[in-house]
Amino acid sequence: MTQSISTISIKALFCFALFNLSAAAIAQTSAATPAKAIPDSMEERVKACVMCHAPQDKATADAYYPRIAGKPAGYLYNQLINFKEGRRTYTAMTNLIDPLSDAYLQKIAVYFSQLHPAYVPQPSSNATPEMFARGQILVTKGDPSKNIPACVACHSSTLLGVTPAVPGLLGLPRDYINAQFGAMRNGARRNNAPDCMAQIAQRMSSDDINSAATWLSAQKMNEGDKPANSLPAPMPLKCGSVEHASSAANSGEVAK
Repeated sequence: MTQSISTISIKALFCFALFNLSAAAIAQTSAATPAKAIPDSMEERVKACVMCHAPQDKATADAYYPRIAGKPAGYLYNQLINFKEGRRTYTAMTNLIDPLSDAYLQKIAVYFSQLHPAYVPQPSSNATPEMFARGQILVTKGDPSKNIPACVACHSSTLLGVTPAVPGLLGLPRDYINAQFGAMRNGARRNNAPDCMAQIAQRMSSDDINSAATWLSAQKMNEGDKPANSLPAPMPLKCGSVEHASSAANSGEVAK
């Protein structure tokens, strides 16, 4: 990991404080200086979010926080609910979203799903050609000997995800991908059952996880790149989180 946990936590707590201050500022009106009034817009309201999840065209300086811009709304909403219901644990995120209604979380998810900035990856300083090659094989072909499906089998051939519920894998820092696989292996990050990603994480060695994360994090995204609308074949594993988020989207609970 490129940062200490304490440094990440301090920044996250600062984001939480900023979120509350932004909300308070929006709630206030000033008749004396209307030109300086803060607009009551989603862009303004989610400023606390973009302190960590920057929608810029490159990885954040921290090289840890994930890109959420452009991911399907159903997926984003489902992850916010996972934080709220304890399937994912990160104190700053939980504190940030606990006071918010499900309807407001849906609005946040839809807002970020409609952003599609470019992404310029930060090159890894210690990636070997062998590691890079192994990562590409795992992502594009999988490893049948270990019953590991290719990432593209679920996350689309472009790795940009599939609406409404499958996330893209590009624009994610290597440290973040590694950390999430570790959390899925030890149960710190859980999805709706059956948890397909936990099954895959258990089958992968630490070296394989790092190789896949290294290759994925080195891939570029162009402005306007969007998730696919469908997959050409059924997913190789049954995934409860995809079914849950898809059901919510199809029922109109959250926009695609």
